Amino acid sequence: MAPSRAITRRAPFSATNPVVAARQAPRRLPRIYHRAASTSSTAGPSLVSRAKAVALITGGALSAAAVYIYATDTRAFFHRHVIPPLLRFVYPDAEEAHNAAVSSMKTLYNLNLHPRERSSVLPSSGDTDLSVSVFGTHLANPVAISAGLDKHGEIPDALFALGASVVEIGGCTPRPQEGNPKPRMFRVPGLDGLINRYGLNSRGADNMAMRLRERVRRFGKTVGLDESGVLNGEAGVPPGSLSPGRMLLVQIAKNKETDESNVEAVAKDYVYCVQQLGRYADVLVVNVSSPNTPGLRDLQAVEPLTKLLSAVVDEARKTDRKVKPKVMVKVSPDEDEDGQMEGIVQAVWSSGVDGVIVGNTTKRRTGIIPPGVGITPREQMTLTETGGYSGPMMLGRTVDLVKRYRKMLDGHSWRELVQEKKLVDEAVDASIAGIDDTITGVPKEGLATKSRISATPAVGSATEQKVIFATGGITDGRDALQVLNAGASIAMVYTGLVYGGAGTITRMKDEMKKELDASKA
Repeated sequence: MAPSRAITRRAPFSATNPVVAARQAPRRLPRIYHRAASTSSTAGPSLVSRAKAVALITGGALSAAAVYIYATDTRAFFHRHVIPPLLRFVYPDAEEAHNAAVSSMKTLYNLNLHPRERSSVLPSSGDTDLSVSVFGTHLANPVAISAGLDKHGEIPDALFALGASVVEIGGCTPRPQEGNPKPRMFRVPGLDGLINRYGLNSRGADNMAMRLRERVRRFGKTVGLDESGVLNGEAGVPPGSLSPGRMLLVQIAKNKETDESNVEAVAKDYVYCVQQLGRYADVLVVNVSSPNTPGLRDLQAVEPLTKLLSAVVDEARKTDRKVKPKVMVKVSPDEDEDGQMEGIVQAVWSSGVDGVIVGNTTKRRTGIIPPGVGITPREQMTLTETGGYSGPMMLGRTVDLVKRYRKMLDGHSWRELVQEKKLVDEAVDASIAGIDDTITGVPKEGLATKSRISATPAVGSATEQKVIFATGGITDGRDALQVLNAGASIAMVYTGLVYGGAGTITRMKDEMKKELDASKA
């Protein structure tokens, strides 16, 4: 009987027992049913939550992109109506505001958050063409930014992004100098004017050259070229601007302590700047017109100016680069007597300078307040400050000077004498170059190539018309067209950009197109 009891004890735990199976089945089925019900009930909310999250992220990204595009577009409202007055409010001292603006533009450019001109997505087929050709370079428009905004060569690319085809940096002196004591820059808001007596504060030619050299090398890395390759045109861009259809001007000047009566010493100052900076400039600008450097404007007399410009031109032609930089001279609007202007024109032709920048700030205070416009007592006191004034009322003087310089540069009888002398010199130089090229005197390219080269006018030949850039009082598109119609090739902006903000260049070009379209109608 023992075996039967053993079997009886195991039987209740056997899965084959119908009673046990029946009891276990109800326990399993509810658990399985409960899990299935739980999964189906949470699937819907989970999908909805994910869809909402995706929609929020997408909406946020699109909103951020829209804000980015608007905020970095020069046409944005606040670039004109918020930032300039805000800078004036936050920085009562004009120089501090200037430094803050430069520092901000530098930082924003490094973060790719800088304002830049954007072309219309769907440009009109009848869009007016503003392109011009200057020194053999095809430029998209004739608008430039004058020197003074970027004194040390820190933000040329950020300034190009505002839409100008030409940017001038500097002025740069051979050795660092502090300039005049502060305060040295003053606003006249009622006239949209400025007075400055900086005195050519500069970090020196070595410092600027280092910065421009690094800029070229960074660009070279992006296109797989070394510095020499970029400067010699292998990247297909100008060596100064590093951008197709644009030009970088570098303004140079003498140090304050250099005796202006010693022309040789002054010339050495400028030549040193050429040696350091010429490789990185499309055009070198010789500043002999600053009203804030004692004795500088005395260099505009015929003899010292001719010696100085000749030294600069000669050194520029030695620049270690395939295409040599052009040379221009910047003259004062206050040297406006016929005899003074004729002397400058004679020096330009005699030295081989390629062009003239007509205008700078003025020491004069007559005719700068528009009829019927009242200014505050504080602004009246500001106008008594020593320094060079710039503002919209300079336009009339600039237009007049451009017309007169254009006529003088094109029409003087001694121009032919200078042309003949230069052509003879060029022929001699070409012959010497041909002889020096090989032992036999036959160029490596062959005789046929030599004859083609000699038949082509040399760069900077006296047969070419001297180029005029105009600066002074230009604030809108109509002003720009006035100086261009007077005989200038480029209209340059400085004070108008300070008061008009980052969108000034874009706005000017739109105004120019409207004016030209209206004249055609």
